[in-house]
Amino acid sequence: MTRVKICGLSEIQHTIAAAEAGADFIGLVFAPSPRQVSTKKALQLIEAVCHLKTRPAVVGVFANSSADEVNRIADYCHLDRVQLSGDESWDYCRQIKRPIIKAVHVSKKRKTKEIMSEIASGYQLLPKQNLLCLLDSKVGNIYGGTGQAFDWKFAVKIAAEYPVFIAGGLTSRNVGRLIKKSHPWGVDISSGVETDGRKDTAKIIAFIKAVRRAEIDARKSS
Repeated sequence: MTRVKICGLSEIQHTIAAAEAGADFIGLVFAPSPRQVSTKKALQLIEAVCHLKTRPAVVGVFANSSADEVNRIADYCHLDRVQLSGDESWDYCRQIKRPIIKAVHVSKKRKTKEIMSEIASGYQLLPKQNLLCLLDSKVGNIYGGTGQAFDWKFAVKIAAEYPVFIAGGLTSRNVGRLIKKSHPWGVDISSGVETDGRKDTAKIIAFIKAVRRAEIDARKSS
């Protein structure tokens, strides 16, 4: 099954919509971003879905914060996972108490072998952190949510070896092709389910439906 993470949620109605549509993870951004939420707001969003029959795992997204700050917010908001989307080292990750999603930035300058080596190092150093990696584009000083896709050929070999999320430039129209080509552990979307910079319930539902439809098509062709 391809897991779905809807990231950058900041309003209750969209958070509930994502959960009810079948999202496996919801992402709340604590890093500087137009989608950033306060801890007070995060608790409101988490409370809105915590009593649902199927509750998605809640991921807090950080970038280059101190480990103490990340752990404090994770404890306060009862996060299920912490996503590190900045330039955090694997040694830094060892200080984080929650299971980790570590963003690995993909660019034309980086070769697949280099990315594979980076991920392998993470799994060697973090045997207890229940590590997942997320492949995403980095554009300038922006660490995620840019809507910019990378060349998916990078993902094919990596996804065959490790459980990775793929993010960047995804929409309901192209996610099926990604799943067919790369078979990722999960897909992560933020700007692709927005209209004019705000989450769009119809797009959230359409994206999750597209993922599930792609899985059915993959089973039929196998």
